[in-house]
Amino acid sequence: MISNVISKSVAGISPSATEGTSFMANKLKREGIDIISFAQGEPDFDTPDNIKKAAIAAIKAGFTKYTDVPGIPELRKAVAEKFKRENGIEYEPSQILICNGGKQALYEVFRTICEEGDQVLIPAPCYVSYAEQIKLAGAEPVFFKTKEENNFRPNFEEVEANFTPKIKAFLLNSPNNPTGSIIEKEQLKKIATFLVERGVYIITDEVYEHLIYDDRKHISVASLGEKEKEMSITVNSLSKTYAMTGWRVGYAAGPKGIIKAMNNLQGHATGNINSIAQKAAIEALNGSQESVRIMVKEYGKRREYMVNRLNGIEGIKCNYPDGAFYTFTNVIALYGKEYDGNIIRSDVDVAKFFLNKAHVAVVPGVAFNYSGYVRFVFAKSMEVIKEGLDRVEKAIKELK
Repeated sequence: MISNVISKSVAGISPSATEGTSFMANKLKREGIDIISFAQGEPDFDTPDNIKKAAIAAIKAGFTKYTDVPGIPELRKAVAEKFKRENGIEYEPSQILICNGGKQALYEVFRTICEEGDQVLIPAPCYVSYAEQIKLAGAEPVFFKTKEENNFRPNFEEVEANFTPKIKAFLLNSPNNPTGSIIEKEQLKKIATFLVERGVYIITDEVYEHLIYDDRKHISVASLGEKEKEMSITVNSLSKTYAMTGWRVGYAAGPKGIIKAMNNLQGHATGNINSIAQKAAIEALNGSQESVRIMVKEYGKRREYMVNRLNGIEGIKCNYPDGAFYTFTNVIALYGKEYDGNIIRSDVDVAKFFLNKAHVAVVPGVAFNYSGYVRFVFAKSMEVIKEGLDRVEKAIKELK
């Protein structure tokens, strides 16, 4: 009876694979099993003190009421200044919408610009929620596979080969989740020119823009020129950069008409975001960035250790990620091996094997529309990373 009540669009949603993996890991933890989780993409650092103090001051000042739906003027101004200072993009505060995390911003973009029959082109591997959000908006996600030998960086030839007249938008996540790849500037320019000439919007998810290694640079599409800016919607979040995952502060910037329509949608869906978190966000953007530099430096050390260690384990291999805090690890060589009467035939089987035998949680690549791989998160202490990889290595050695 319930199946007849739930709408087709919601009934068709697949559960989040990262949340599902975390659920299974937490279930085993409740059973008394010591689980090390490399599944959830969350900084292990605490929110910096200056940001927490700004939130406490807001509470003490009684800043606990409704605010304007698109965000308080001071925060939208801070975001606009951030875009100019860090990305070379000039947005007016009226072109900025503050949302409940980057996820809400993305969903509102899809819901605002997409119609039934539209397609959104996405390089894979890609974040687990993109496809479901696009489908909820009535559009169709269209994926193309990037190549491991190119460190999963999308290029112009791939975009051109997969382009169709129904493409309404192109979605780019750079640095990428789950691979950490950063698109090359030359390729970005060629792709942007190609899409703008065809009237295709470019949606950029830039939540990992500050988590970058090896002197690589992040470039926003909207900074390439006025035409690119007119056809771009830039989405970002404070979650990863400032270890503010639970604060739920994201934002979107783009053409005034699109942002105004997104604001109308948000007004009826959630209204404004948390008032106290908005005050904290102003401090995050305008205050000292030293904590960010410290976190990125530490992530860099962990990245180095995890990649070298994984590549030293027989049967698995991975590239150095350009950014973010993930390794996308090739596990195809484990296929056909056996444990406890079970034959490993997929990346899902590998993830189950790691969880059941090594007591280590990872997310299978199929969740990111790219089979044959699993995602490890190195936003963990070095001690946890070492212990977790010791367990993985031991378990693999016992495979038949």
